[in-house]
Amino acid sequence: LNLLFVILGSVALLVGAIGIANVTLVSVMERTGEIGLRRALGATRRHIATQFLAESSTMGFVGGVLGGATGILIVVSVSAIQSWTPVLDPLMALSTPLIGGFIGLVAGIYPSMRAANMEPVEALRSSV
Repeated sequence: LNLLFVILGSVALLVGAIGIANVTLVSVMERTGEIGLRRALGATRRHIATQFLAESSTMGFVGGVLGGATGILIVVSVSAIQSWTPVLDPLMALSTPLIGGFIGLVAGIYPSMRAANMEPVEALRSSV
């Protein structure tokens, strides 16, 4: 039974990571002109990469907060309905947003590198 939950959790993390990577990549494509303008005005590749990494890790962190809160709500609700004593691990509740943020950070690596490697002139030209 524990193995099943580990597999389900791993699949959920993978799906979340793919979703964050996809949203971040679409954001990069839609903001090509902005990226080109920022690069032309002096932003370094590191500035661009940091921006998109921060956005993706924030998405993961917020997802972790919402997912953790939903999980706690479900445990407490089911326990109340069944007249059980809810068993919650405080360390797990606190680490869930951090794990989500880390997954978001990892998922944002490819899109942020793609954004950082855009040439300013090409990015500005393709956005017109």
